[in-house]
Amino acid sequence: MSIIRGRSSAKTAKTTTQAAVSGACLVRLVDDGGTPECAPDGTTAAEALDLAAAEPERMAFMLYPEPGPESVRELEQAWDLHPVLVEDLLHGGQRPKVERYGDVLFLVMRSAHYDDAREDVDFAEFHVLVKHGAIAVLCQDGMWFDGTSATDLVDANDAAGNRVIGELLGDDLLGLGPEAVAYRMLDAIVDGYAPVLREVGIDKDQIERQVFSADPEVAERIYRLSQEVIDLQHATSWMAEVLAGLRDGFAKHDVAEELQTYLQDVSDHLQRIGAQTAEYREALTQILNVNATLVAQRQNEDMKKISGWAAILFAPTLIAAVYGMNFDSMPELHWAFGYPMAVLVMVGFSVALYFIFRAKKWM
Repeated sequence: MSIIRGRSSAKTAKTTTQAAVSGACLVRLVDDGGTPECAPDGTTAAEALDLAAAEPERMAFMLYPEPGPESVRELEQAWDLHPVLVEDLLHGGQRPKVERYGDVLFLVMRSAHYDDAREDVDFAEFHVLVKHGAIAVLCQDGMWFDGTSATDLVDANDAAGNRVIGELLGDDLLGLGPEAVAYRMLDAIVDGYAPVLREVGIDKDQIERQVFSADPEVAERIYRLSQEVIDLQHATSWMAEVLAGLRDGFAKHDVAEELQTYLQDVSDHLQRIGAQTAEYREALTQILNVNATLVAQRQNEDMKKISGWAAILFAPTLIAAVYGMNFDSMPELHWAFGYPMAVLVMVGFSVALYFIFRAKKWM
């Protein structure tokens, strides 16, 4: 998805090569959309707010890769958070949503990453707090958007982590404030759904070939992939509700025109992702129905063969049962040609039934 560029920054902060880590928290400062720079070592959430308030165009970015109760309590004290919001932060497993508590915007986001080795989709939950001059991101599952460990991002010497944070914070759009960072996160998460769908599409094509090759394990694979698609559909639909909630607050909270246009671009992309996910779900339903039909057809063919052989064996069994009753008045028992005649009749019936069933393609 293309990134909509905002106005050029008025000034550029100096480039730094390390990040400041406060306990389990990474803190970076951005001046008027310029280059992110590290905060002093050991910066707390309250100190980060003070540093942001020291300059009118400065923003503090705080990342908690593995937030625990202590981190949440620290944020509660520094940000004066609502008790209901604190309760949400302490407990993960929430659906994406958007809520406002006074001057704090609370977002729950859910990213998706495809694990090719397990042929499974992993979801990661993020809690995002936004207020004037600051944004805090809590990685509830200890993962980043791309499935890597979020803990690596707080390593000042980790090149990949610095690149990821630089991409998130390195754009002129950030001059519009911390809400722009939240919008960029939404953009990155929605962009991450596309490669997941590509991998799911590859699995779907493989399953289609398996269905017509009579693979007995294909049904389980269809069920697994269907569950992944359903989970992805839930995630995209919930994210659509988040975007709708943000759009509803444009006028009330005086959101910049650039951010409104940017969010509309994200919404359009998410709509396409949602449509494709729905198509995959429908396609998998049809594949499952085709597989069930083919399985039933193969079972019917087996039943025809079983029924045909049962009928063939029934004729000689009936004749043998009749003459095995040993009644005294049975002329054939004392007839010289009785035995060969009985055998001939049994063989004749069996051969005749075999060719009849074969002509009807039951054998």
